[in-house]
Amino acid sequence: MSAWRVIGDVLLFIPDRIGVLAGNVLTALAQIWANKARSLLTVLGIIIAVTSIITVVSMVEGFGNYVTDFLRGLGTNMMVVYPEWLRGPRGEFLRRAEMTIEDIQMVDAAASAVRRTSPVIFTAANIEYGRQQLSGVTLRGTNEFFQPIRNFYVDAGRFFGAVDVDSGAPVCVLGREVLRKLECDESVVGDYVHIDGQRFRVVGLLESKGSFMGENQDEMIVIPWTAALKMYPERRKYLAFYVEANSEPEIPQAEAQLVRILRERHGLKADQANDFGIFKQDQVLQEFHKIRLIATGVLAGIVSISLLVGGIGIMNVMLVSVTERTREIGLRKSVGARRRDILLQFLTEAVVLSTVGGAIGIALGYAISHIASLHPNMVQVKIPIWSVALALGFSAGVGIFFGIVPAFKAAIIHPIDALRHE
Repeated sequence: MSAWRVIGDVLLFIPDRIGVLAGNVLTALAQIWANKARSLLTVLGIIIAVTSIITVVSMVEGFGNYVTDFLRGLGTNMMVVYPEWLRGPRGEFLRRAEMTIEDIQMVDAAASAVRRTSPVIFTAANIEYGRQQLSGVTLRGTNEFFQPIRNFYVDAGRFFGAVDVDSGAPVCVLGREVLRKLECDESVVGDYVHIDGQRFRVVGLLESKGSFMGENQDEMIVIPWTAALKMYPERRKYLAFYVEANSEPEIPQAEAQLVRILRERHGLKADQANDFGIFKQDQVLQEFHKIRLIATGVLAGIVSISLLVGGIGIMNVMLVSVTERTREIGLRKSVGARRRDILLQFLTEAVVLSTVGGAIGIALGYAISHIASLHPNMVQVKIPIWSVALALGFSAGVGIFFGIVPAFKAAIIHPIDALRHE
């Protein structure tokens, strides 16, 4: 059955059930507007809860996107392979693990899923420039593929090339934090510094990467690995190396290939553990995604508790509203309104009330997030659509849950008792 109905001043042809629901919604809005102050105080808990949810989720998402972009900037298809001592069944060291340049060259030549490799020597060094001295600065001895593998390029001067690596040339590239602490500027390019007493020519400066997990990525010196071996010859048998897979989906294949090649070269038996370790950048990204989801859920859940407070407020006010409108309920029942009609009317009012509060909370959440993002040190804030839908859904759900008791109370009132009510 359908009928012509007048909503406002517009004549619409709509189904009866939709018309009844639309009428209940308009009645609910009229009640909210007629009691603006009381309605605002009623939904204050909902507004605060939804605002908090939107703000918290947007901040967590913004920080999560920042960290994800940072990790991807380090190269998600990169692995670091390093020698790791073999251990016995009780955890004791059995023999010292070794990794030579021949191992690295074999992986580079025989692993089809590997795009390129780069030997790397990890150590700390002292650097001097003029009267300025720094100690314990991160030193990386590597080759010309360091830039594409680590996604870490120079923005002044140049990076050393294959000729520099082959000849073990005493050249270096400095990070921006090293530059700052040495109290010099980009004019240092072409000049000389002393690294652990050895004279090196500065050929370039690395772009700024910032700090991550307590490590300053800009406090770094990069030199050819062959030059590093001249300074630290004891590292010749204990090299590590970067591995770049052809693509991110090929990381498992590249890992399997390099494990097979290194085990064969090191003569390991089937029952022996690897004498090398593998650190995969994508593992950090996967673990962070898990932490991010847990953090978002826990924080949003804690903040959502305030929705219960808002829901209790709605239930109390709706119970008062039922008492105030008892004669209205009696009149409606006396002219043919059924229990379910009364139930639907008051339930719709509760849902509309909580949904309006949720909409106001969303608007405030957007405003607070936008204002926070204007701070220069703040990460870029992004409000996901799912959080908006979730906030609206929860606020409407609170209206249903806490509105059912007042609506049921209104529905079961006897019409004669309602008409006698003063």
